[in-house]
Amino acid sequence: MSKNWAICIGINKYYNLQPLQFAVQDAASVRDFFLDEVEFEKVYYFADDSPPIETPQGEMRSLPTYANLKRFFREWFQSASLSVGDNFWFFFAGHGEIHEEHDYLLPIDVDPGDIAGTALRVSDIADSLRNCGADNTVLLVDACRYRGQRNGQGFGIEALRGMVTIYACSPRQSSYEIEDLQHGAFTHALLEGLRLQGATNCATVERLDQYLCAQVPRLNAQYGMPSQMPYTSVEPSSKIHWILIPQQATRLQDVMPLKNYAYRAEHDDDLDLAQRFWVQVLAASSADQDAIDAIGRIAIKQAQMTSPSSPPATAGSRRIEAPVSNPPPAPTFSFEVVTVDGKGEITKREQHNAEYRQESLGNGVSLDLVMIPGGSFMMGSPNGQGDEDERPQHTVTVKPFLMGKYPITQAQWRAVAALPKVQQDLKPAPSNFKGDNLPVEQVSWHDAVEFCQRLSKHTNREYRLPSEAEWEYACRAGTTTPFHFGETLTADLGNYNANYTYGDGSKGDYRQKTTNVGIFSANAFGLYDMHGNVWEWCQDHWHNNYGGLFKKVPTDGSAWLSADEDAARLLRGGSWRSNPDYCRSGDRSRYARDLRVNNLGFRVVCAASWTLA
Repeated sequence: MSKNWAICIGINKYYNLQPLQFAVQDAASVRDFFLDEVEFEKVYYFADDSPPIETPQGEMRSLPTYANLKRFFREWFQSASLSVGDNFWFFFAGHGEIHEEHDYLLPIDVDPGDIAGTALRVSDIADSLRNCGADNTVLLVDACRYRGQRNGQGFGIEALRGMVTIYACSPRQSSYEIEDLQHGAFTHALLEGLRLQGATNCATVERLDQYLCAQVPRLNAQYGMPSQMPYTSVEPSSKIHWILIPQQATRLQDVMPLKNYAYRAEHDDDLDLAQRFWVQVLAASSADQDAIDAIGRIAIKQAQMTSPSSPPATAGSRRIEAPVSNPPPAPTFSFEVVTVDGKGEITKREQHNAEYRQESLGNGVSLDLVMIPGGSFMMGSPNGQGDEDERPQHTVTVKPFLMGKYPITQAQWRAVAALPKVQQDLKPAPSNFKGDNLPVEQVSWHDAVEFCQRLSKHTNREYRLPSEAEWEYACRAGTTTPFHFGETLTADLGNYNANYTYGDGSKGDYRQKTTNVGIFSANAFGLYDMHGNVWEWCQDHWHNNYGGLFKKVPTDGSAWLSADEDAARLLRGGSWRSNPDYCRSGDRSRYARDLRVNNLGFRVVCAASWTLA
């Protein structure tokens, strides 16, 4: 049975900074949730008026001063107290600040003139937490908190190795308190999400992140506060499917991604990693027969590998084991698809499943590709909708292919940019808006092609940009409406300039930057961010429309190329800066192939012939 421990820190009455109203209440509510509702074994609580706590060296005061907190981390985390399968949570509600390009949490007695000497550097906290022995460590950081005034310092720029870190707001934003709720907006939404059960549960990191990114902006708008967008940093990326609250994970789709990762790790002879995934499955479903069988199978393999009679594996080789009787099933994932009416109100919610493949890019970074089934569709827009370059509508038949579940992220870009050069250099961090799970932007068409070439060489699979026809077919996912959601687009469904409307839709929050991939609902194929966030490069050369005496538009889904290599290249999907009209499934745009701006990105496709070993 896994253990669950936590630290909760809340600070209102700062000695040298603007006081807060509800940070202590937030920390106390999270503490009570951990102790009373999900029955954690230990929760260490630091607040303005908290009682003493026990450490290995004896009782100590729990006032969240710099000295008390440093002592606590020194005495508690010198050696491992937990083990594989255990969970450790860290919650902080108070002020946070970026200082000399590092994130700091500010204790109650911080000296604003000496941040480095009197505040807690988040990366140091993460280093301490790694020593606890738990393999599931979650940081919940409700910092950079203000009640209507920003200091411009922001928070949350550092990626933390081996951690799931959920920040209350994006870098350079503030986290706001809401008097009517007697809570910070983030913590209020966090507790709501963690309490959800049944079909709407937020048992996994991915679903909690999606819930927070939808709910926190909605709360702030409802109570007249400025925009605030939470974001989640996950390392390695496979932890996006990690189960946070095992007793809330009551659905098959809660554990299926973990099973898929476990099978893959076992197939690759990464037995320690496979065991950790199977332990997570058992934590959510103690009678899961697949997990029980796998734990036994792994124990036998580990014994064989350490047995003196076993021949040693040569360098660079993989030990050959007896084949597993049940080969890994094709991995699938579950997702929700919503349909809206002309005003943008959700009229239907459906659960879908899709098959996918995962490509490892190294250093814990992976690329998920969704299987897109073949079929025929009407490409383009009917009369009365869109521009003349989207006509005439015509039938296109597309073969099956694999397509990136999300636009390429900055973490994925950085991993591939580190691979050997094929034709041109790539900047490792070209984007204007920084964040591992944000889409890469400020990349040209040539940059995107070089990315595909490096990835192809690295994997021995052909990666490329989608054709324009493939992109529209994948975006529509069987729909014929302007957006795969329905007749309009809202700020709850995509990232675009919601100061403008489409049809009878309403105005919403204009975020003025990219957002983490995957925070909005998917289409029926399981693809995210097809409307807005970043424009996506396609293979095709620009053509003014789909008809004409001398124009022979392909009808087999292939790219439409011309003899002019200097021609502008196609882009699809709209961006965070676009009016909703430019985010429609049928809208087309073009830019020079060497252009790099902060709303241009891409996603990749791969042949559907990728078979499972």
